[in-house]
Amino acid sequence: MVHSETDQANRLRAVVGKLSRRLRPTLAGTGLTPTRMSVLFTVVRLGPMRLSELASIEGLNPTMLSRVIAELASSGLVRRTPDPLDRRAARVEATPKGARLRERILGERSDVLSVQLAELSDGERKAIADALPVLEELVGRLKDRRV
Repeated sequence: MVHSETDQANRLRAVVGKLSRRLRPTLAGTGLTPTRMSVLFTVVRLGPMRLSELASIEGLNPTMLSRVIAELASSGLVRRTPDPLDRRAARVEATPKGARLRERILGERSDVLSVQLAELSDGERKAIADALPVLEELVGRLKDRRV
């Protein structure tokens, strides 16, 4: 059965979305909303940055981001500091506790996937392994693209 490119795009988008949603809940991340988790992960991954840059990356308005950062800071996961180059601006960085939490969440997600992959047939695991480079290339092509 041949699928049109639109059908393939729709199926790929749907399966990636479902996979993401099903991996989202973790014991380590209990209490974190998807937005808080995304902001924390970005700050850990990209390092200290200005709040305006983080708002742009996350696609959040400054008021919403300010609330999220306050919640993450009150949990000890990030630290908000004045920008040394512009005292009117603020910077945010992950704390060691925030970095450890991200690693625990990612570990839990990888463990769940590993168990499920182990239950697939050799052929199914090979199909996934063969598709990974193409999917990684697709992600690279979509980088920084707004829909």
